[in-house]
Amino acid sequence: MALVRRDFPDFQDMFQRFFEVEPDRSMLRVEEFIDDKTLVVRAEIPDIDPDKDVDLSVEGGRLHIKAQREARTEHKNKHSYRSEFRYGSFTRSIPLPEGATEADITASYKDGVLEVRVPIPEPKSPEAKKIPIRRE
Repeated sequence: MALVRRDFPDFQDMFQRFFEVEPDRSMLRVEEFIDDKTLVVRAEIPDIDPDKDVDLSVEGGRLHIKAQREARTEHKNKHSYRSEFRYGSFTRSIPLPEGATEADITASYKDGVLEVRVPIPEPKSPEAKKIPIRRE
């Protein structure tokens, strides 16, 4: 397993974090690493239904993750009542490896963790083209 190193900061994320009022609440935190020629992105998003609350899309060479959480708990006993709400909207955009296609991306959700796997295509070596020499 190798960590993903970015030589240049992801300016879109930096820009979004700078202008967010509360970046820790709306920016979805993720971990990225390379596992055997596959980019793996994991996001901890507990208490959601991935079928209803998560939207994954690809646009402009970026993976977009949007999640919405609404959770309510109630505690009642003979002398008291307490209700708690946890809700919010979370987003994150992650650059995809060069040549990655939407068709190859897979996602799973288990124990509150969303995992997205993106195969990293082999770099295509340019074909050598012979240039004819004309005689004069």
